[in-house]
Amino acid sequence: MSEKDSLFGLDAGEQKALLDQLQTANLLGAPKEERKRRDSAAVPERFGKIAELPDYKQIQVQRVVGEKMGILNPFFTCHDTKAKGRTRIGGKEFLNFSTYDYLGLNGHPEVNAAAAAAMKKFGTSAGASRLVAGERPPHAAFERLLAETYGVEDAVIFVSGHATNVSTIATLLGPRDAVYHDALAHNSIIMGAKLSGASRYSYPHNDCEALERMLEQTRSRHERVIIATEGLFSMDGSILKLPEMIALKQRYTCFLMVDEAHSLGVLGATGRGCAEHYGVPATDVDIWMGTLSKTLCGCGGFIAGSAELVELLKFKAAGFVYSVGMPPPIAAASAKALEIMLREPERTQRLQEVSAFFLREAKKRGLNTGYAQGFAIVPVIVGNSLVAGLLAAAMFKRRVNALPIIYPVVEEGMARLRFFLSSEHQEEDILTALDILVEELPKAQAEVA
Repeated sequence: MSEKDSLFGLDAGEQKALLDQLQTANLLGAPKEERKRRDSAAVPERFGKIAELPDYKQIQVQRVVGEKMGILNPFFTCHDTKAKGRTRIGGKEFLNFSTYDYLGLNGHPEVNAAAAAAMKKFGTSAGASRLVAGERPPHAAFERLLAETYGVEDAVIFVSGHATNVSTIATLLGPRDAVYHDALAHNSIIMGAKLSGASRYSYPHNDCEALERMLEQTRSRHERVIIATEGLFSMDGSILKLPEMIALKQRYTCFLMVDEAHSLGVLGATGRGCAEHYGVPATDVDIWMGTLSKTLCGCGGFIAGSAELVELLKFKAAGFVYSVGMPPPIAAASAKALEIMLREPERTQRLQEVSAFFLREAKKRGLNTGYAQGFAIVPVIVGNSLVAGLLAAAMFKRRVNALPIIYPVVEEGMARLRFFLSSEHQEEDILTALDILVEELPKAQAEVA
């Protein structure tokens, strides 16, 4: 044997020193006596209790503060009827501004009939992941219709809207890559970026000049890049500057991913979303994402784009491969809702009129509507989270259901009531709700002051 022993070329003394270091770091296991000492040491009980988790404690603090302030808890309120512009809670009728039923298609007779027919033939479950044994005709039929609607090669549907973004970004990117996302982008985009291991850059809301400066300075550090943004921003009601984004993605060799969760059915003359709104080819966007729970009154999400993109996701996206296939009745119902949307563009046009009316009337009353542009989502920003809670509770007592959005969902100082509009809302409904809000807002502010 040479001067050096055979263990990684180390001599006996160096081996012993290395083993001592590994034992100290607990990588090879501590000596027997040391292990006994550690095993006998008591671990604080709080590390074994869910109630001691910081996030759980925060929920309890918010609950106690709400009770002391007399704020009615608006969350998990059980509705007696389907989600529409009017609802029933505890047997009483409410004006409802907390539903995604943008085009009034939830409960439509044709949608219900499509779901019932699919359920009768295929049951309530796909039974397995689509990759193995869960494929059913409604899946492929719906995906073809989505691709045709967007004017792209193919589409794939997921059982969760949130998981659609998370799985897609995590599948496409890795540690050598990067995501550039709008500062107000949805949580699912941010979670997908984190899971991918890619570098993450946040640019100021809808600020294409700031994004370009970031790309100039950092794009060359990474291989693949996704610019990820919403089409219609869910908390603010503002619209993506799509033509400028397309120019940037082309100039800097990036993929552009547009989340159309709230813009399908809302933007464009026939509800086809951002591309139709701006009159640009849908193929200029690499990844169209959307959800089925809004305009399409189902549950789940979709990706539309090139055939290569869809094939990759069907075989590699964890949220697709390792999840059961979408229930056939949901796929059939959402497909029928999409058919009706395309057949009856007057629904989208009516929604746009109602939304613009709400925004005009809110501004007339001096309310802060932030970035809202008058398409389906209009926030009324009140600043303080307690004020938002008190205001929502006061309106609920007067049978207007509009939920507060508070920190940490939005940054502190930007708490709001968020109003979702539907094509079924009437002008008198809007005026009633806004007049009540204007009456109750100063009372809530005075109580907190």
